[in-house]
Amino acid sequence: MTDNLRRLSAEGVAIWLDDLSRARLDSGNLAELVRDKEIVGVTTNPAIFQKAISGKDDYTAQLRDLAVREVTVDEAVRMITTQDVRRACDVLKPVFDKSNKVDGRVSIEVDPRLAHKTAPTVAEARQLWWLVDRENLLIKIPATKAGLPAISAVIGEGISVNVTLIFSLERYKAVMDAYLTGLETAKAAGIDLSTIESVASFFVSRVDTEIDARLDKIGSDAAKAARGKAGLANARLAYEAYEEVIASDRWKALAAAGANPQRPLWASTGVKDPAYKDTLYVDDLVVRGTVNTMPEATLDAAADHGDITGDTVHGTYDQSRAELAALADLGISYDEVVQLLEDEGVEKFETSWNELLDSVQKELDRLRP
Repeated sequence: MTDNLRRLSAEGVAIWLDDLSRARLDSGNLAELVRDKEIVGVTTNPAIFQKAISGKDDYTAQLRDLAVREVTVDEAVRMITTQDVRRACDVLKPVFDKSNKVDGRVSIEVDPRLAHKTAPTVAEARQLWWLVDRENLLIKIPATKAGLPAISAVIGEGISVNVTLIFSLERYKAVMDAYLTGLETAKAAGIDLSTIESVASFFVSRVDTEIDARLDKIGSDAAKAARGKAGLANARLAYEAYEEVIASDRWKALAAAGANPQRPLWASTGVKDPAYKDTLYVDDLVVRGTVNTMPEATLDAAADHGDITGDTVHGTYDQSRAELAALADLGISYDEVVQLLEDEGVEKFETSWNELLDSVQKELDRLRP
């Protein structure tokens, strides 16, 4: 079952798990996935933590101690999540060392309520970097307009970053620019650029979900033919944009100084529509120098019946442009869709975070002596 995953890794795609919980850590499951299923990184987000922590007994002992100390709910959540991430970093440390500090990374996101605030995002990133205190950590910062200068500032201080919630090609190009600006700042400050790592999380399935719903309302033959193509086209053109940046003189100067490329990361790779193959966003986004972060169901599907046939990105750019142009011809606004998805993404993470805060507060109240 793992031959497909080995082939995917051999094609230059780093396989990361899009999930984390204390149960995975305590049971040794995460270590098993690293050993047996080619997992070389972990991503988390507010929704993952909300699912992992709410109503679970795994956290009762720590919650009881936090209740006795009468900490605030925000501090309690931060202590719980950073403990899990710190432990995951330790599990992935051998991978980190073996990969020359490229993989073996674990991501933790800044408080989603700060998504539209630059200075608080930078301060939160510093705090998380200090609190987890592991060199294989990535701080997740959303690619909002306020997030872009925060990315540059944090990278400029030598903190490694996972830029999340990227939906549009225009915003992705701005993210890459923010990364290069941060590297230039770090270089000027005398920071060793080789110690800074970054990925840019380009979301895939949510694009198809939103656009397919609009195509279904149109209902024409042309609309039906366009279903399930936008997510892949968008991601493939993102890789084209990435190639343009790493071919630039600006990047080459930074690379000569020891900088690492900001790898494209395919996020939201769980297939939402049962009409599509459940490994669609794995099989059809194979290209060297990328990361694919998968929920466990997608990981298992890829291991069992993925179709890894080599590079499925190069040679698709013209077709991808045509597929996005076809949406415009049908009256679907790309710019409107990607902005809606960004807004919804921030809102969903904030909702999950607030639900987590509510759940933890109830436990603190229950356990407080």
